[in-house]
Amino acid sequence: MNTEFSCQEMTEVVTDYLDGALPSEERERYERHLFYCAGCRTYYEQMRVTITQTGKVAREESLPPALRDQIVAQFRNWKRDHDD
Repeated sequence: MNTEFSCQEMTEVVTDYLDGALPSEERERYERHLFYCAGCRTYYEQMRVTITQTGKVAREESLPPALRDQIVAQFRNWKRDHDD
């Protein structure tokens, strides 16, 4: 079993993390990845601020598939451009 989250997995479970819905072992793995990955820390912080400002979490299932794909593509492009 892979003990680390990939960046894609991080984006997929960010709302669960922010909701406190991840089991403790996964939460620790998530936080470990955040510690080492600047791109995911930025994405996490953007999501945290957005949720704080809007007052709610938008679930992936509630997004139109095209919008979800666009958001993921933009994050991947941003991450690719900012990886050292």
